[in-house]
Amino acid sequence: MVSLAIPESVPRPVPYLPVATYALIVLCVVVFLVGPVSGLDPFYGSGAARACAQTAYYHRWGVIPAELLHNAARPLHLPPRCPADNGLPKIPALSVLTAMFVHGGWVHLAGNMLFLYVFGAMVEERVGPLAYLLLYIALGYLATYGYALVEAGSPGATQTLVGASGAIAGILGAYLCLYPRARITSLIPLLLFLPLRFPAWLVLGFWVAVQWLSVRATDPAVPGVAYAAHLIGFTGGLAFTWLLFRYRARRPGGLGLTAALSRLRRR
Repeated sequence: MVSLAIPESVPRPVPYLPVATYALIVLCVVVFLVGPVSGLDPFYGSGAARACAQTAYYHRWGVIPAELLHNAARPLHLPPRCPADNGLPKIPALSVLTAMFVHGGWVHLAGNMLFLYVFGAMVEERVGPLAYLLLYIALGYLATYGYALVEAGSPGATQTLVGASGAIAGILGAYLCLYPRARITSLIPLLLFLPLRFPAWLVLGFWVAVQWLSVRATDPAVPGVAYAAHLIGFTGGLAFTWLLFRYRARRPGGLGLTAALSRLRRR
């Protein structure tokens, strides 16, 4: 099922420009295009040379759950014909951030950016660009460290993770909390991509169910999609947004990040 979010009609004198969402998308696309995975940069060569570059690239900029649990980088084992990677030492905690901007292929990038564009803009409009960026990064860290704990001691703990899926899943959770009754137009392949409109709680609830079933059916020893990270990020985004707006509702005038910083400056 392919979904395009269409919010409830809200009159706006001036259309909102989601600069933070656009900036994240542009940064992810640029990082992908200049990296060895896109195949567009001749600097990385072709064939075996590019395969070596991709392996080193993923190891350096991706995140390995076992590294997070022990706060120590694992050695990189390259094939004999690959040149040694003599770059700067890897910092596991920082690799969580860099991995959010690294993707495994064109389809991986396109899918993540579509979800970020569709759902992220409305969340940013509601919480503000600065709070949105902080929320995005925090949820990415929550999803990744949570996944590392879930996979501790399993073969999945030594597999490299790349992509913004955990952070974007958190944005989906925030969207559900903020716009549970928004109508989402979904294109269903089984019905010849007939566009149907469903409430957000139903579409995202179905998405969560698919992720949960996929976790149960996935073999940790086989590289694939980190479905558990999606669930952790989604739950974190839903819970944090609910707590934030519940707290703001109790305080007259709200306590968004901008308002909180303003109060601190006046003290």
